[in-house]
Amino acid sequence: MADISIPKPTTGLLTTDALAGPRSRARKEGAVKWILFSAALVSIAISVLIVLSLINEARVFILEVDWANTWGQQGWFPRQGLYDMPTLLVSSLIVTVVAMFVAGPLGLGAAVYLSEYASRRTRSLLKPILEILAGVPSVVLGFFALFFISPQVIERIGRNGWLVVGAIMIIVYVGMVFRWARQAMVAEPGTTLRTQLIRILTLTTLVALGLILIWWINDVAGSSDPASADFFTVKRSGQLAAAAVGVGILTIPLVASVSEDALAAVPEELRAASAGLGARKMTTTVQVVLPAAVSGIVAAFIIGISRALGETMVVFMAGGAADAARFTASPFDGGLTMTAGMASLATGTDNVVGEGLTFQSLYFVGLVLFIITLALNVMAGRYVSRVREKY
Repeated sequence: MADISIPKPTTGLLTTDALAGPRSRARKEGAVKWILFSAALVSIAISVLIVLSLINEARVFILEVDWANTWGQQGWFPRQGLYDMPTLLVSSLIVTVVAMFVAGPLGLGAAVYLSEYASRRTRSLLKPILEILAGVPSVVLGFFALFFISPQVIERIGRNGWLVVGAIMIIVYVGMVFRWARQAMVAEPGTTLRTQLIRILTLTTLVALGLILIWWINDVAGSSDPASADFFTVKRSGQLAAAAVGVGILTIPLVASVSEDALAAVPEELRAASAGLGARKMTTTVQVVLPAAVSGIVAAFIIGISRALGETMVVFMAGGAADAARFTASPFDGGLTMTAGMASLATGTDNVVGEGLTFQSLYFVGLVLFIITLALNVMAGRYVSRVREKY
């Protein structure tokens, strides 16, 4: 037999210094740690400086403006000293809601198909094509919305088409509220009085929002051109609806990508268990996979809302690029969102300076936009942490 020699253990005790390795490696790891920490610190410092600059200039506006000129005026005319915030807020809400009506179903549908139905080859082909939309410059989509979506799509909807769209919106909304009410208002053992009151208050709020939706749809239909029963007045200067559709197209890949990642994170064991019980593919997707990934899907929608709310170039070009706008609640009229109002007014900054509080109003609108976005992310974070499933 061959002589197999067994190495003898080294003399001395095994110390932590011996396990630590060379000191040069420890110094390199320490340097990398401080570099990464400095990068994180610089990011935080930049964010803090941005917020401080917003607060500093917005403070001047808050202290010196006549608040009677910020509510109930004819519109947003900052060079004339009229800073009607509802004009910007309502236009921003219209664009965001319509954009999510486009991006939400299409993005989530694309994510479900890629995650649950598409083969590996199809997914490898379609997902990069879908994500190409995220790389399309917003100025290109702005031109597309202004010169194609507006004249070829929005202007052809007409009064009757808008009523059909409104009826579909109301039916979907009522169905969602009714389904939520059936699940939430069922008396469960151990339900506290506080929880019941919160559910009743939530249901009351949802009903009120439904009534506002019905009033808004009827008001928009009643504001159509009376000389043309089937078509709205042509708005060559821009339309909020056209801008919203463009923003929705821009938001589709974001919603689809985040939702697809959330669906892919659901364990395969859940799908296998559902299939083992005899459930069809659609039943598994709707009743097992989507509820398990609800936290990620909600996060995707919140990111999409923040993206739509903060989009500038598309709404600036297709929504009516001007430094002033009258108040409107119709998506078929031109208007200014908060971002478009800031961009249009800041064009030619030398002219903005010296116009009373016009320059400071830009920072005030930016601060309001920051607060809204921050509140959305905080509420979404709390909701996601509450409904997140851990496997």
